[in-house]
Amino acid sequence: MKKALVLGGTGLVGKQLIELLLQDKNYSIIALVRKALPIENERLTQVIFNYDNPKNELIIAEEVFCCLGTTIKVAGSKKAFYKVDFEYPFDIAKRAYLNGAKKFALVSSLGANSKSSLFYSKTKGEIEEAITKIGYESLFILRPALLLGNRSTHRTGERIAQSFFTKLSFLIPKKYKAIQAKQVAKAMITCMNIEQAGVHILESYKIAEL
Repeated sequence: MKKALVLGGTGLVGKQLIELLLQDKNYSIIALVRKALPIENERLTQVIFNYDNPKNELIIAEEVFCCLGTTIKVAGSKKAFYKVDFEYPFDIAKRAYLNGAKKFALVSSLGANSKSSLFYSKTKGEIEEAITKIGYESLFILRPALLLGNRSTHRTGERIAQSFFTKLSFLIPKKYKAIQAKQVAKAMITCMNIEQAGVHILESYKIAEL
């Protein structure tokens, strides 16, 4: 049985990911969470985790699934956003690799580019590049467009965008089409079970095909 480490398990993609992993009898799951999910399963271990003071002995798995992410509005500042979207994933990625992890899957974003003038896209590009340099045997970077699904927090702008992208999907180029969070979670698992070494970047339309 493979051990999977999940970061961001309480988020939109993370919740779907844990549910799908629990359907796969080949996995045992360790979820590093700030608050426990209302799920009980003998193959799921939930760890209330302090990312500012990580315990290295908890960061051990063969495969790491990173769904950490926030928005500047939710985080409260660019500095706080950067901590969640760059510092935390990078720190855990390094520790997991040194503890023996071989594969890493990262949920990034459409438009990620370390040279972007947009802070959000620039940060996403920087974390992609930073994790690429760690040395994982297999690294899968997923760049979904707008994520569809039931969020725990209500974001008016995102609700409007979801409605627009859903109703007018036929007008939108496939690279920019909105995608269900469950599809992203499913693609992460599919990637991890394909024996492909190296760095692989999947744009939103490729994610939808898996």
